[in-house]
Amino acid sequence: MQYAPTTSLPASAPNGVTAGVDWASADHVCCVVDAAGKVTVRFTVEHTQAGLKELTRRLTKAGAYEVAIERGDGPVVEALPATGLTVVVISPNQVKNLRGRYGSAGNKDDRFDAFVLADTLRTDRARLRPLTPDSPATTTLRATVRARRDLVAHRVALCNQLRAHLTTAFPGAVGLFRDLDSPISMAFLARFDCQDRADWLSQRRLTAWLKSVGYCGRKDPAALLSHLKNAPRGSTGEDGTARAHATHAMLAVLTSLVEQIKTLEAQISEQLALHADAQVFTSLPRSGTVRAARLLAEIGDCRARFPDPSSLACLAGVAPSTRQSGKHKSVGFRWAVNKQLRDAICDFAADSRRANPWAAKLYDDAIARGKDHPHATRILARAWLYVIWHCWQDSAAYDPAKHGALQALLKQDQPAAA
Repeated sequence: MQYAPTTSLPASAPNGVTAGVDWASADHVCCVVDAAGKVTVRFTVEHTQAGLKELTRRLTKAGAYEVAIERGDGPVVEALPATGLTVVVISPNQVKNLRGRYGSAGNKDDRFDAFVLADTLRTDRARLRPLTPDSPATTTLRATVRARRDLVAHRVALCNQLRAHLTTAFPGAVGLFRDLDSPISMAFLARFDCQDRADWLSQRRLTAWLKSVGYCGRKDPAALLSHLKNAPRGSTGEDGTARAHATHAMLAVLTSLVEQIKTLEAQISEQLALHADAQVFTSLPRSGTVRAARLLAEIGDCRARFPDPSSLACLAGVAPSTRQSGKHKSVGFRWAVNKQLRDAICDFAADSRRANPWAAKLYDDAIARGKDHPHATRILARAWLYVIWHCWQDSAAYDPAKHGALQALLKQDQPAAA
């Protein structure tokens, strides 16, 4: 297949005028330069609805129809294209390096950064691409999956805090069940929140309580009781009661987090089912619902953004960064990437090897060459992105029967098995 067409800026800016906006939380500095790089307009607007309207009005009045900015999302970016302005994103890292063009001091100043953005848009047009926003469905899905991931991070942190608290207050509860945030574990802590309450338990009483809460029976009550008896004793008396209050406080927050994560997962499932590209990502091995939604949300649905697979792999941070000077050449980790996308593709790739022989072989071969797990996972993720990119460009579901490398591997294994 042919690679997707790329969108580019015209050779010269409309009216010979370009603008740069240095955004902030309270106000935004705008600078407009002409074809010679001379500042024609410079102003500041507040981060309010009226301020954003004033921003677009003054840009249009100055004849600037192309605007450079440091980020590709947020209210400012949403306001600019709505009035017919072309937005070009120049990352903060690029702006930091570009400051040296105009002076050796390298000072950070909002007015100066707005000028750097505007002038870079004037001089480096061949290297820049206009922002092509995703569809509203993708934008909404991205917000939901990122919100869920943030809550999961809070849940993990709170579980670690609760575990550290229990090692002193009630050590027997640590490791009693598989996960501290599982329903059975939280139900146990809600009922037996301190050593004094746990001392009341006998095997018959514990068996009856487990039955009342619908425990699956993965662990025998006798083994659970033995764990409680053999663990170091926790705080008792008034000290135990005081520490139990802290246990209940953390448990209440943890319960709320778990419930809200489930609510967001239900929303993710609904949003993914309605998305036009859902079949591309849900067809991947062991992608599930949340993984498929994360991949779709982070890659997006604008095909022109990634004209070839390598551009997607570089943004995802799974392609190495090569540095060469004279006879010295080094290949290292790529830092300037979309970390959300890298986390999503690496999470998928790490688990895909359990269901896909091709993925398992790529990972095992990397480990055999001396790579550690994160490096081997990135190698596999890069290979998967080439497959995903072709499926994504064709809006086609992943079909193992059409995966040439997988089929070649399976054919090699058949004679060996015979």
